[in-house]
Amino acid sequence: MPEQMTRITLARRPAGTPVPEDFGHETYPLPEPGDGEVLVKVEHLSLDPYMRGRMNAVRSYSAPLEIGETMTGQGIGRVVASKADDLPVGTLVTGRTGWASHAVLQAAEAQVWDESLPQTAALGVLGMPGFTAWTGLREYGRPRAGETLVIAAATGPVGAMVGQLAKAAGLRTVAVAGGAEKCRIAVDTFGFDAAIDHRAHADASSLRKALAEACPDGIDIYWENVGGKVLEAVMPLMNDHGRIPVCGTIAWYSGTDGDTDRLPMVWRTVLTRRLSVNGFIIFDHWDGYPDFLREVAPKVTAGEITWLEDVTEGLDNAVDAFIALLSGGNTGKAVVKL
Repeated sequence: MPEQMTRITLARRPAGTPVPEDFGHETYPLPEPGDGEVLVKVEHLSLDPYMRGRMNAVRSYSAPLEIGETMTGQGIGRVVASKADDLPVGTLVTGRTGWASHAVLQAAEAQVWDESLPQTAALGVLGMPGFTAWTGLREYGRPRAGETLVIAAATGPVGAMVGQLAKAAGLRTVAVAGGAEKCRIAVDTFGFDAAIDHRAHADASSLRKALAEACPDGIDIYWENVGGKVLEAVMPLMNDHGRIPVCGTIAWYSGTDGDTDRLPMVWRTVLTRRLSVNGFIIFDHWDGYPDFLREVAPKVTAGEITWLEDVTEGLDNAVDAFIALLSGGNTGKAVVKL
């Protein structure tokens, strides 16, 4: 039989946490690239929390996925058919392939990847997550030596990079992570000064007490990955003129964090502490990606920046890996090896 391609689609919109029935699986003949396009055989696929938001039919920074559309995501693989002069067959490229074994990409959308660098680094430490950390900390965190930074989801690809960059800049870094093992990794592998297991605290009040002990001088930068009880715990501990780069709110992606109205407390703290709260979407900053690679890639190659991956084998297992990711079941960057 001629080679075929497979893809995973959005079969229906999730009600709360996604379940396998929300996804579809399709197989059909390989597509042909058109003029200025390439056909890529995907070798690795990225799984990221933002994908959950794209499954909802709500207004956001990008259009929601349509029912039947391929699940969105970045991949890396080799060109197997080309109608683009600058991308011959065999070229290693990364781009928005989606959850699929093959993808047709416009040549302008396919970034040639340096063969001297690990393939999967394009999806994590040197890809969108790493670039997000580097950009958000510089532009919105504005770190100064001697300050204290707190970050939840601290052992994920964004959190781990933020922590290492902040530590290198002379800050006290405090991780919030799910489980004793992730807290150990935060300190022993990524170099955080302290780590707090949010699962060991039933509510925001208990978590706040632990944070206060770990942050005796208050919190100057809170990197917002999560929302939920972590945000509620952090806000009263923020110092005057603190900064909060808002990168994600994974606790609310599936609408399962309860219905307590925290807005009055949060908004009053923003006012009285004169906080800078900046939501940012990394795609708005993509012109800075070459500068990020020039600065950070040598540090990754030299072992100055540590990164972990959680690799799942096989596209058929991507759904289960994604559902686990949303509940904190991964350790490091979630990647699917096709």
